[in-house]
Amino acid sequence: MKNFLTVLLASSISVSAAYATKIKGKVLDGQTGEAIAGATVFLEQRGLSTKTQLDGSFEFKGLSAGVDRVHIKHMAYAELIKEIEIQKENTPHFIFQLTSTEQTLMEVTIKGRRNGGDDDPSARRLEKNASQIMNVVSARAIEISPDITVANVVQRVSGVSIERNSNGEGQYAILRGMDKRYNTTLVNGVKVPSPDNKYRYVPLDLFPSDMLERLEVYKSLTPNMEADAVGGVVNMVMKSAPTKLLLQANLATGYSQRYFNRDFGSFSTGGTSAKSPYELNGKNYNATAADFNKGALDYTYKKPLPDLVGNLTIGNRYLDDKLGVILGASYQNLHRGSRSIFYKSAVVGVNPNAVITEQSDRQYDEQQQRLGLHNKIDYRFNPNHRISFYQMYVNLNNMQLRDAVNTIYNGQYDPSIGKAELTYVTRSRKTQQQIYNGTLQGDHHFLDNRLNVRWSGVLSSARNQLPQNTMISLDGVEENFERKRTSLVNKSPVTYRWERNTDNDRAGYWDVAYKVPMENSKLELSTGGLYRDKQRSSFYNNYNLSPASAEEAKYKYGVDFQRYTDLNLTVTNPTGAVANPLTYDAGEKTTALYGMFNYENDKWQMIGGIRMEHTNQNYKLLFPAGEKRPEGSQIYTEWLPSLTMKYHLDEKQQLHAAYYRALNRPGFYEIVPSSVINEEFLEKGNPDLKHALADNFDLRYELFPEASSQFLVGMFYKKIKNPIEYTFQPDEVRKQDVYYTPGNFGNANNFGLEVDYIKYIQKFGVKANYTYTHSRITTSKMSRRINETTQDPEAIIVDQTRPLYGQAAHIANLSLLYKDANNGWEGQLAGSYTGSRINTVSQFLNDDLWQKGFVQLDASIEKKFRAGWAIFAKANNILNTPMELYVKGTNPENEKIAEKLIEGGNTLIRKDLYGQNYILGLRYSFSK
Repeated sequence: MKNFLTVLLASSISVSAAYATKIKGKVLDGQTGEAIAGATVFLEQRGLSTKTQLDGSFEFKGLSAGVDRVHIKHMAYAELIKEIEIQKENTPHFIFQLTSTEQTLMEVTIKGRRNGGDDDPSARRLEKNASQIMNVVSARAIEISPDITVANVVQRVSGVSIERNSNGEGQYAILRGMDKRYNTTLVNGVKVPSPDNKYRYVPLDLFPSDMLERLEVYKSLTPNMEADAVGGVVNMVMKSAPTKLLLQANLATGYSQRYFNRDFGSFSTGGTSAKSPYELNGKNYNATAADFNKGALDYTYKKPLPDLVGNLTIGNRYLDDKLGVILGASYQNLHRGSRSIFYKSAVVGVNPNAVITEQSDRQYDEQQQRLGLHNKIDYRFNPNHRISFYQMYVNLNNMQLRDAVNTIYNGQYDPSIGKAELTYVTRSRKTQQQIYNGTLQGDHHFLDNRLNVRWSGVLSSARNQLPQNTMISLDGVEENFERKRTSLVNKSPVTYRWERNTDNDRAGYWDVAYKVPMENSKLELSTGGLYRDKQRSSFYNNYNLSPASAEEAKYKYGVDFQRYTDLNLTVTNPTGAVANPLTYDAGEKTTALYGMFNYENDKWQMIGGIRMEHTNQNYKLLFPAGEKRPEGSQIYTEWLPSLTMKYHLDEKQQLHAAYYRALNRPGFYEIVPSSVINEEFLEKGNPDLKHALADNFDLRYELFPEASSQFLVGMFYKKIKNPIEYTFQPDEVRKQDVYYTPGNFGNANNFGLEVDYIKYIQKFGVKANYTYTHSRITTSKMSRRINETTQDPEAIIVDQTRPLYGQAAHIANLSLLYKDANNGWEGQLAGSYTGSRINTVSQFLNDDLWQKGFVQLDASIEKKFRAGWAIFAKANNILNTPMELYVKGTNPENEKIAEKLIEGGNTLIRKDLYGQNYILGLRYSFSK
């Protein structure tokens, strides 16, 4: 009997298993057909639930046959309830389509739902519907990425590489091989000024990434866009008021691998004045040592506190959804650093034919305090009229301590010699950069929505300050491999510098569009323009200090004084050095008008027209100091046509083609005939510098097969007239002086190929892009030849063709994604490759300084819990990839150097190491 029951039970289990089945399906957007990830699928009678994966798919296993009721929920869609039949076997795959609960944006340049690109499906939809050729990074993609600043986020976009600062953090974007000077930065479609003390381009590391709703990179222009974007446009779309209560917050801490085994160098900034003694007390004031804060010389070394990263965003709508308000704040306090080693020859420049005799070993420690504040208020009077006011403030404080040991060996550079002359140079520098933008906008519709009027009033300000930038130099000696600091280095071992510049913009924009009534097609005619008044001021002053007596000049470090604050110093130039060409005022008035048409039918969309931009740029030196051209101006008008065409092959694929003409204006610093002594070279402006013009052509095939997937492949070509590049040039008057100066160099060409691929399969996804760029420019270089008569070497000028400065031939990104919606896990491993590129253009033939190609690997992971909580971790520079600079070629004598600087026929000139950085945090998100 017992055996009979066992057999019966086993048979029952087998029969049950035989009749158990599974069902599969997908959840799609009912309007676009795109997959919806993260939707909850609930079987009512069985009490089972699951979530859709990255490709919108779901699956239930071990079900019995029968009828059930399925509930599908997603926060952006209306709930779907439907009765389904589960068959014993071969149940057809279910397809469920959800209806969006949100409205569509008005048609301006791009079209999309109100969530505006805050998730990947919306971002792909924006790219598909965009008039321009563009790429979009969604807020969700930014949130789960390893990046915490906009500069690092933008490197994930196809065709974009970044230029890093001295600590390895991303700072500037290079689009399609065009240096940062050729790109424009916008906030909500409005240009913001730059706090940079020399140039127009905006450092993107100012912006915390969690302020963004999405990041847009435009690679072609239409007539209603500002035209100074030869490379492209980076547009930061900030968060706006949601349709219902939204609360988001995160708090994280972290540490840099660099400080696991070494201390962090810092100094005191308390008591440092933003203004020099000259500004505080008048031009006739004689400064004394007591006027300078000694905290800038009070160096301390200890373990840094953990990093801190935080963000808070809250928004809602009131008054029957007429009034929308959003407030956001972001704060980052980070400790970063690097070790940088330079190798130089005793001759001017870095010449591969010269013998290396000098080394500079630099340790950087930097505390970055980044603050971002923004708010937006919008009011809808009725469906046809609304206004909004947006404010943004970002501030970045950098407190950097750089300790350098400069070594000059007697003869060839070789540490094994055991004896050398040393100079210890320590620099303490506080830099404060900030940008404010306030934008008042109106959007009005008349004549049954056929006439649209939009306007904007903009007030922006950018500021850069370096108060009491301090440097102290000491002599040293190396004997038997022991390095010692000895005495103060020269007659003026301590210098204090004040630098400050401001950019203030007042601008007005207006656009008028009229929709022409047509059957089976659409035609919109529009016109508009802008007027901007930019005022810039620049201030520079420095003081030199020396020992108070001849006896004190002989004091020894560690013997006669233990700390730099113990020094008794006197000011050798008590009135300062404000009378220099770097103290100037400048202005620029820009006027633009455009006319544009936008035609669209079932297959075609064509947008074309012309834009006029008039520029009146001027400068005035406040202390000419003998300059021949103390005042100057550049006035010019350019007519800039453009045409964009898009052809829909079917619902999922299309062809995109574009042509536009763009310009690049010189920066104020670049046309002011100023000269400044940098640590490595002399630098000087060029009042004869011309603006550059470029004709740009694009062709791209676009496939959006499903969900967040895409395949884009395109070609681009740029023909640039009067490109602006920096080179080393001899001074016309003082031939022995060589300046790093901007110039125009005939014509240049730049063409390339881009491939962008995104694919999701259930829990896994891959994002990959690759860009090949080829550019050519011809510039004059100095070379040497042997005089046939005297047999002596003589200098000659020859032409050399090379790539554009900053352009890498190969750029690639690969991200491996994982998302388990049911268990709340999401993560990615992101690799970025940038090929070799020119870092510095030399005056000598075959002497350009190249940056070696490198791979950076980053990672992030997140675990979601109930009620909106999540924990996350981010890791950057996992491979500790160094930044290396080299020259092509070498002197045979350099192969004897003990540190092995020769590899593949190239000579290493600089190597920077940064270390890994880690962050662990907690995130909370609530949406009513």
